[in-house]
Amino acid sequence: MTGTVIPEILIAICLLMGALFMLVGSFGLLKLDSPMKRMHAPTKASTLGVGALLLASMLHSFAFDDGSLHEILIMAFLFVTAPISANFIAKVAIHRGRDMPTPEPPKDQTWSTLDVPAETGSPDAPEAPVRG
Repeated sequence: MTGTVIPEILIAICLLMGALFMLVGSFGLLKLDSPMKRMHAPTKASTLGVGALLLASMLHSFAFDDGSLHEILIMAFLFVTAPISANFIAKVAIHRGRDMPTPEPPKDQTWSTLDVPAETGSPDAPEAPVRG
């Protein structure tokens, strides 16, 4: 009986931390006003929340069952895909231009992947490439 108290306490702490991070992440996703701010909620707080919940599952598996490493694969996939999704959200927000004004590029090159048309006001602005 006393041998299961410490694992149960650790599992409960991981579950509470995971739930708290998930709550903060979902609250941020709902309340933040722009896509560039909103992308941090699921990629930071919710990723840590799911990581803590998976850690609780691993602790339970090793303490009370035969043990399983499936959670490590889930965690690895989650930690690899979260930054990629944040990158795509940021690129869409930049290309749509609705979130914030784009800074002027240096006079000798365009800014990141965003093509700046020549009629932006600067006489030295680069020509926009012709697509087609």
